[in-house]
Amino acid sequence: MKILFAGAAGEVTGSKHLITFNNKKILLDCGMFQGKRKESYEKNINLGFDPKELDAVILSHAHIDHSGDLPLLVKNGFNGPIYCTHATRDLCNYMLMDSAFIQESEIEWLKKKKKLKKDDVKEPLYTSKDAEAVLKLFRSVSYEQSFVVEDGLVASFYDAGHILGSALTHMVFYDKATKKHHKVCFTGDLGRRGLPILRDPQPIPETDILITECTYGNRLHKALKTVESDLAVIVNKVCANGGKLIIPAFALERTQEVVYHLNVLSRAKKIPEIPIYVDSPLAGNVTEVFRSHLECFDSDVVKEFSQQGDNPFGFGRLKYTRSVEESKALNEKRGPMIIIAASGMCEHGRILHHLKNNIENKKNVVLIVGYQAENTLGRKLVEGAGEVSIFGDTYKVGAEIYVMDAFSAHADRSDLLDYIGRIKGLKKIFLVHGEQQQLEAFSGSLLENGYKDVYIPKSKEEVEMWK
Repeated sequence: MKILFAGAAGEVTGSKHLITFNNKKILLDCGMFQGKRKESYEKNINLGFDPKELDAVILSHAHIDHSGDLPLLVKNGFNGPIYCTHATRDLCNYMLMDSAFIQESEIEWLKKKKKLKKDDVKEPLYTSKDAEAVLKLFRSVSYEQSFVVEDGLVASFYDAGHILGSALTHMVFYDKATKKHHKVCFTGDLGRRGLPILRDPQPIPETDILITECTYGNRLHKALKTVESDLAVIVNKVCANGGKLIIPAFALERTQEVVYHLNVLSRAKKIPEIPIYVDSPLAGNVTEVFRSHLECFDSDVVKEFSQQGDNPFGFGRLKYTRSVEESKALNEKRGPMIIIAASGMCEHGRILHHLKNNIENKKNVVLIVGYQAENTLGRKLVEGAGEVSIFGDTYKVGAEIYVMDAFSAHADRSDLLDYIGRIKGLKKIFLVHGEQQQLEAFSGSLLENGYKDVYIPKSKEEVEMWK
């Protein structure tokens, strides 16, 4: 049995891991690489395998860096089943269509404004038609329910606690040659214990081989209990200055988390009555999916929905904007106000327009609440760039930049070690979905904790999982 690390090996985005066994090919995730436009296009278009040869895909969750290249598979001949949880299926209905729409719209906008350079990408990776074709292939399964992927492979999903519908995939392989069973788990993205809204990551059955992310393999997040107090300080500062608080946030999960905490602060009267706009049609659609999947929520949120009749994702001064006209109108409004918009890494979508119109004003604050991959606009802001390029034009960074990693839905070093430490029977660990510094640091932590077989695969490397 072999595994090809076709994406998110030595880097964070573009999760793709191809398992070959018994002459079958099973792809774990098919995520979009995110970064510089031209480099991203080339990495995404060169999948490293033939989609027509795939027998099935198992999808850990709906984030675009794990699901965003699925339309490319269909575009290039894949027609097999895509297994995922019910919530992931429902989220992908919106996420993939939105991804296609953004790509089509941005290429069209750049052509219209004549900002495309000679070597720039001229066409989207895929179209809305390709995304629509993917939606017909989903086969959704409940948590803890076994399902047959292929002859010799039975899989089960366990709640990863990362985003709505996220799953750890536990797989049992039957090796016909040796007559032995091998147990493999792919974490996808692992969440944190104690996060609001979602349940904690579930324990998994005994496992021989673990393929795990380590996005924050050498970092510890700030305590969750400081989230609301830190957020209140920033909101109150923006209000005092009469400015705008611009929050780049993924439409899926991070937006709902930020809204949840703003709701709590508002009800406790710890922030002033400030207008709050979620400027994302996708976020509005995703929030509707949240309301349909109480099975993914922790007991506190279920109580708010079912017993108190409260909606933690929609309250008095919160408005979800959908039309382009509504979005543009926000630029004419004076602060104080809060604008939450995608994308979370400031690479696409309406957040770019809000940054373009507000980044130079010293009254404003840009609050970064999620991981920023290398070479993204968000990463440049986090690293203190004095000026940035948006839509081909240069802007000076006058607004204050704040980072709150306590919002992160990724397990940190401590969370990862604690979760792995509870897995019984573990013999080998593959580390993926992390920058090299994090991978090496976390490998060292595992070795210090007694794990003897830890491997960091290189991009496009194929290795034997067992012989």
